[in-house]
Amino acid sequence: MSSYKVPGFQDRIDAAAEAKQKALDRLRAKPAMDEAVVAERQAARQAREAKEREKRAAKKKAAEEAETEQAEVRAAEEASPAPPTEAERKAARDARYAARKRRK
Repeated sequence: MSSYKVPGFQDRIDAAAEAKQKALDRLRAKPAMDEAVVAERQAARQAREAKEREKRAAKKKAAEEAETEQAEVRAAEEASPAPPTEAERKAARDARYAARKRRK
């Protein structure tokens, strides 16, 4: 029975070169692609890219609309009156108290 022989450096280089050559031979042996298949794939790719462009444009438009809506909300918040100060709340409370006293 023969023992296992550890391959040397040159053996590994030769094996790699042989494998590379086999792969290149297989690649060269492949027939050229049919023009109809190439045209079909190209048309499918262009359709997919057009769909992606439309999707991106719709997303961008939605983002712009959302930004516009947020700007309107901010403008409405800025236009609304500021909350009353402590002195204004005290004056209103005193006025309610005085009105209640007059009714009695």
